[in-house]
Amino acid sequence: MNKNPAKEIVSVEKTTHSQSLPPKNLKYMRDKDRELVKGIFRFHEVPGGVMSFVYRAYKEDPVERYDLVDGEVYSLPLGVAKHLNKNVWYPVHAHKLDDEGKVSTIIGRKVKRCSFQSLEFVDIDDLGDSLIEEVTVTKIPLQESK
Repeated sequence: MNKNPAKEIVSVEKTTHSQSLPPKNLKYMRDKDRELVKGIFRFHEVPGGVMSFVYRAYKEDPVERYDLVDGEVYSLPLGVAKHLNKNVWYPVHAHKLDDEGKVSTIIGRKVKRCSFQSLEFVDIDDLGDSLIEEVTVTKIPLQESK
């Protein structure tokens, strides 16, 4: 029984996450990320300071500039609030010696630079006199330099 095994040609197609989502679901996520949420911006890295950044989550969105002051109350899009809480950090590296005396680098922890505390379930009057004014952010697209 001397059979030659037949060789099959297999086609592999790679898809990215955005390709696998139907456009309807992507539109829902974009609309959800644009809903305004009210909260307090905390700048852990520079207490009392101002943090400026530009943000664009989806290809269809314009690039928007934000200037946030530590301790102020803002109404921001949900996507920006999630970005501030999840993506603005830096790693702290450390060195470790093993039993043989070899040095290896490890990432010890993540240090959050800022956060956005939601006021959606908290009454602003219960926070005391530390909050004086509310700031509303308006969308101003960046102008391209010519």
